[in-house]
Amino acid sequence: MPVSDCKIIEFPKIADPRGNLTFLEGGRHVPFDIKRIFYLYDIPTGAARGAHAHKQLHQLLICLSGSFDVALDDGSEKTMVHLNRPWQGLHIPPMIWAAELNFDPGSVCLVLASMEFNESDYYRDYDDYLAAVRSR
Repeated sequence: MPVSDCKIIEFPKIADPRGNLTFLEGGRHVPFDIKRIFYLYDIPTGAARGAHAHKQLHQLLICLSGSFDVALDDGSEKTMVHLNRPWQGLHIPPMIWAAELNFDPGSVCLVLASMEFNESDYYRDYDDYLAAVRSR
């Protein structure tokens, strides 16, 4: 998959003087069936998360609080996406190397995933990932 297949998805945002509300509905706002949800928080200054690719899993990253960058790499093209709006999510399809970095203090990253955890779905070594990309 090319990096250009990674897309920002806008979710409904209901503005209200008492505070805004954003919602997600399965099958409507997320381009895959949600099988797992997890979140990252209390990330130390300077730390990075991710730095892997998935063989089959789709992810949707949402910055609920603060901000961070997502470095995306398809083996030939690289780009950086800045997330800082809780009504937007970044869809990362399979076979994209992704790393989350430059977290502001207090940032929270919500991740929706298309599969339950399966270690065999991961490329954790960048050279192994590149070999797999080139063999396609």
